Amino acid sequence: MKLFPILLALTSSLAHAAPGLTIYNQNFAVVRDTLPLDLPSGTNELVFDGATRLLEPDSVILRDASGAPLRILEQNYRNDPVTQQLLLSLSEGKEIDFQVREITKPDRVVKGKIIRATPDQAPIIEVDGKIQFSLPGEPLFPSLGDNTILKPRLVWKIQTPEAIKSQAELAYITGGLTWQASYNIVAPEKGDTLEIIGWITMQNQSGRDFENAKIKLLAGDVNKVTPPAREKFARMAVTAMAMSEPEVTEKTFDDFHLYSLPRPTSLLQQETKQVEFIRASAVQSETIYTYDGADISNWQSIDPAFRRANEDFGTQSSTKIAITREFKNTKQNNLGIPLPKGRIRFYRADADTLEFTGENELDHTPADELIKIHTGDAFDLIGERKRTDFRVDTANNSATETFEITLRNRKKDPVTIRVIEHIYRSANWKITAHSDPFTKPQSQQIQFLIPIKPGEERKLTYTANYTW
Repeated sequence: MKLFPILLALTSSLAHAAPGLTIYNQNFAVVRDTLPLDLPSGTNELVFDGATRLLEPDSVILRDASGAPLRILEQNYRNDPVTQQLLLSLSEGKEIDFQVREITKPDRVVKGKIIRATPDQAPIIEVDGKIQFSLPGEPLFPSLGDNTILKPRLVWKIQTPEAIKSQAELAYITGGLTWQASYNIVAPEKGDTLEIIGWITMQNQSGRDFENAKIKLLAGDVNKVTPPAREKFARMAVTAMAMSEPEVTEKTFDDFHLYSLPRPTSLLQQETKQVEFIRASAVQSETIYTYDGADISNWQSIDPAFRRANEDFGTQSSTKIAITREFKNTKQNNLGIPLPKGRIRFYRADADTLEFTGENELDHTPADELIKIHTGDAFDLIGERKRTDFRVDTANNSATETFEITLRNRKKDPVTIRVIEHIYRSANWKITAHSDPFTKPQSQQIQFLIPIKPGEERKLTYTANYTW
């Protein structure tokens, strides 16, 4: 078999070719590169030194863009680029030179035997028969020959029935690239009209720079088999702030949403880059105060017989009244685009400053959906809940339970509190008495809307009858 010369010209040019990136918010990306092909007929070796350090080798696709036949006999991926740590570990048990530099003395070379050079431990070096836990100077290594690589490398053996001079498309999946959305929401000093600014934050820990890349971002929960952990990275240190024009475009792609940056963008190794992708003003919202006082989380998973028979079940209560911000993601409300999941932070103006008032996580939210974000608990609103009566009729398989709920408003403004009660003892129930109107939003839940004036205290009661 005859091997034609390696196309080394690719090594320098391809590492700087403008790539394409589709980054998923699950810590991986699809990388696309274009490779010039100039192959005579027969078997050729093709080298590409622009791969990432977290490439998935079995995901690599190499094909001729013109559709010419391209048969790949063999593909090799090397990911052991030369570093000082690698050369130290390869030299364990050997003696090498170390260059010692001292301020008041001329440079000198000492010989040291490398006893240990593991990445997570201090090196052990023997110098003049003595052991030390540090390098005596800058290590000087002998040549490693032509097999040395400086970057992760893909090498193909390609068979072509005829000469090819065209472009090849290279695509692969890599780890170490991710993105996420975040939202800053500003409310005025009085009122609930919002300004919303959305950011895309991209992070590159793939081991490769991407110069002037065409970047797309895919939002959605794409199923992917999680590979074994490969490597832990240090936290990113470089931050590149936003581009000035928030012109990220969005379109539906399969069952997901694809966001495209408006122009080529460089995303360097260990860099965090932020791009503004949404800015909306005059967004109408509503602040909802909710008292869900019963301390019975996950009550549906508890045995029904226990819920019916245990007299104390459901009597534990909280006094906290939750604050929820609600607004519609519609065009009429100056929004109306699919919003990828991310952290959402709320601020309110106070004279000439902004004060942080809470944050939470926003899940993937389609257009035209109602957004509900819990931002904290109200300081000046108090709820109390107590049971005032409980009777069980075992002969008729029924029970009756009465609760009294007290709400106090210590704010200077009137509020309406949404009171939620879970009818948890049985799926068969009815409310036999109630002090205030209620609705039934779920099969085992009732809801009251109670307006309260500043300084006012309100009480509501209801009685539930259960049968089974």
